[in-house]
Amino acid sequence: MIPTVEWKKGVVSMLDQTKLPSETVYQECKDYETVARGIKELWVRGAPAIGVSAAMGLALGARQVNEKTYEKFWKKFEAICEVMAATRPTAVNLFWAINRIKKLVQNNKDKDLDTIRQMLVDESQHMLEEDIVTNKSIGRYGASFVEDGDTIITHCNAGSIATAGYGTAEGVMRAAVEQKKKIHVYVDETRPVLQGARLTAWELMEEKIPCTLITDNMAGHFMYHDMIDLAIVGADRIANNGDVANKIGTYSLAVLCKEHGIPFYVAAPISTIDFNTESGAFIPIEERDPREVTHILGKLPVAPDGVKAANPAFDVTPARYVTAVITEKGAFHPKDVHKLADSSTDPEPYRIR
Repeated sequence: MIPTVEWKKGVVSMLDQTKLPSETVYQECKDYETVARGIKELWVRGAPAIGVSAAMGLALGARQVNEKTYEKFWKKFEAICEVMAATRPTAVNLFWAINRIKKLVQNNKDKDLDTIRQMLVDESQHMLEEDIVTNKSIGRYGASFVEDGDTIITHCNAGSIATAGYGTAEGVMRAAVEQKKKIHVYVDETRPVLQGARLTAWELMEEKIPCTLITDNMAGHFMYHDMIDLAIVGADRIANNGDVANKIGTYSLAVLCKEHGIPFYVAAPISTIDFNTESGAFIPIEERDPREVTHILGKLPVAPDGVKAANPAFDVTPARYVTAVITEKGAFHPKDVHKLADSSTDPEPYRIR
């Protein structure tokens, strides 16, 4: 696994995923503005990775504020948090990370500002390490649903580079392989930005996990011919009722799975569950540049000049299509995820198929 994002001597080093798979390039971010740009322009993507990157960006931002009093520091730091929050509206880990960092600053207002600044650096590192541990736990729980010889289908990229390391949906696959299970993965290309083709296929090949790349509209064909055993995807936000927002095309895949009696699992940390959002109807959906649709990777035109194009980056899969949500605390029925808001009690775990 190669690092997704790192703090190196006051600089945030961010893997530029727009260059993959042809180049492995790291962008050196020396200020919070560059981190915010990297999140917005998809140098880093995947909800957990966005959260960790934002935390590091805020640590940079705190260093850029030269005020001497807490009150003046806080006013400018709040503005930096607003800039970071405006980068990607759908991925809830972004807001989870920002709120966690803001709370740390507020709870330590009695300390000198240099101490607070170092605390933010330390906290961002803790969040990175915490995410890797969380993902490995998700992988262990999720591997219980994968049988030796299974064929899995996945959508978009929920691998190690969508997180601080190891991955969520792909972490389940990795854990299954570590348990000596033989699997094969069908990878949706994931139009229009091709995260499946460029990133997931590349990661699986690097891990020597057998995979086959397909276009998004081929999924039904392979299900019809009984070639898929289960689906595993990640998530960018899970509503309190179990509705799941993930990369555009996830909903279509879930409906196909339902029609063919194929289990559809969502692998995500509890930090991706938005307990304050009642249902998927209230999840904001990011609209991206239509040029991503009319051009391949923004370069090669595939549509007539001037054609109108829509480009929602995410869709919402209703909870009724989700077999189970796999978290670091276990796998649960979507209707029960709201119970995870209370850390003192856990809902009844989902039973293995």
